[in-house]
Amino acid sequence: MTAPRTPVEPTLREILGGRHGAVDATLPVVAFVVGWLVAQALGSTSAVAVGGAAAVVVAGVVATYRLARGHRPRSVLLGLLPVAVAVAVAVATGRAVDFFLVQIVSNAGSALAFAVSIVIRWPLLGVVVGLVLGQKTRWRRDSDLLRAYGRASWVWVGQYLVRLVVFLPLYAADQVVALGIARVALTWPLVAACVALSWVVVKRSLPADHPGLLHPVAPGTPVRPNDHGES
Repeated sequence: MTAPRTPVEPTLREILGGRHGAVDATLPVVAFVVGWLVAQALGSTSAVAVGGAAAVVVAGVVATYRLARGHRPRSVLLGLLPVAVAVAVAVATGRAVDFFLVQIVSNAGSALAFAVSIVIRWPLLGVVVGLVLGQKTRWRRDSDLLRAYGRASWVWVGQYLVRLVVFLPLYAADQVVALGIARVALTWPLVAACVALSWVVVKRSLPADHPGLLHPVAPGTPVRPNDHGES
């Protein structure tokens, strides 16, 4: 009889999902910048509105595609919301550069939220992974996992700070095209690097005999074999 295979430990990339969300988020940005540039070249007095309309249309197409592919309506709507708010802000101020203001504020808030979560010992990376894995808060009773998630969450703080360091000077200089390019460059590639690096930090922070993310160890619980059958 063949022995049952031990479940393979998933990576953070597998737990947190693929690149679809990051890629989808950049398409409306490209549409906005292109629409704004074309409208300006044609001498339009409402170039910001044209760019905004292009961004909303592309976001709508992406949302329709995702719904057709079986994605949850709630997650699709949450993807549309930032685009709608960004367009509303830019149209309200009449400044194309303000299309990126929501992203700047969001990154600042995310950096602060991750940093605070680490300080109060509720690292957001652990919260997210715990929810995805259906562990609720059991991971917090594992001091090794708590420490590992805390260290890895600093990588996410760094990700948001990198964006702010790039975005803020470009925003202050009213560089719409450069902001668009930076937004695309610092979305999926930076997210991928962040996920990969935080996974390395998590793995290196856990003891060699720890059973992994799937098996939080509560105080006083004997350590179970890890995914390689070692004890």
